[in-house]
Amino acid sequence: MLTQSDIAPLVALALEEDIGSGDITAGLVSADEKAIASVITRESGVLCGTQFVDAVFDAVDSSLEVAWLKVDGDKLKANDRLFTVSGAARSILTAERAALNFLQMLSGTASYSAKLAALVKGTSARLLDTRKTIPGFRLAQKYAVTCGGCHNHRIGLYDAFLIKENHIAACGGIREAIETARANAPGKPVEIEVESLDELSEALNATADRVMLDNFSLDDMRQAVALNNAQAELEASGNVTESTLRDIAETGVDFISIGALTKVIMPLDLSMRLS
Repeated sequence: MLTQSDIAPLVALALEEDIGSGDITAGLVSADEKAIASVITRESGVLCGTQFVDAVFDAVDSSLEVAWLKVDGDKLKANDRLFTVSGAARSILTAERAALNFLQMLSGTASYSAKLAALVKGTSARLLDTRKTIPGFRLAQKYAVTCGGCHNHRIGLYDAFLIKENHIAACGGIREAIETARANAPGKPVEIEVESLDELSEALNATADRVMLDNFSLDDMRQAVALNNAQAELEASGNVTESTLRDIAETGVDFISIGALTKVIMPLDLSMRLS
């Protein structure tokens, strides 16, 4: 789950840019008018973003009451009712768009993650997100990925090493880069990217914790798994699509990283109705 410090700044920004100097359309409704609104999904998917919805309605009008019928991670069917909100009609109408924006976007990410996770079901491979996230929304998007049954790679540049081609060149080689990482931050996971089986052997000899196989062919991935012999974790990366995902998973790699988990955003189709 996310913390309020993760959520509050994003909600404040969303409401500031949406409401501005005031919601002139909601002002057409009497201040005394009360209403109950229901939100449904028009399509199947996986729910994510309930905390943001709560925070939006609370920020607009703390007297509004939100009642959830589903929780984050629930699988949804078309026409499922997700929640109701009751109170001042003006407040509900003002908060509607911001609340649904968060819920649609994060549920879309959770739903796509679930779709890809289903494609590798029965294999030992786990699907990882990347740092290719919307600025400011990294923790929210990574949370949505987990709601869909996939997993998080490192959160940022601070919690694990991912040594790539340019780092290797600047450090003087694979072994030098790994040894420097161990010395600079003992205990931090060390992952290194390789582009050939020879480089994989170097990385294994230097005791990398995880090795990223960059754009390996399926045959080379199988050879990499055999060469590795469970010495390090192996992560496949590059040329990962819905059509290639299952074949990659069946090579025996431990992880598959997919930028599309957070780059491809297909918002879940939701609808709110007042009564």
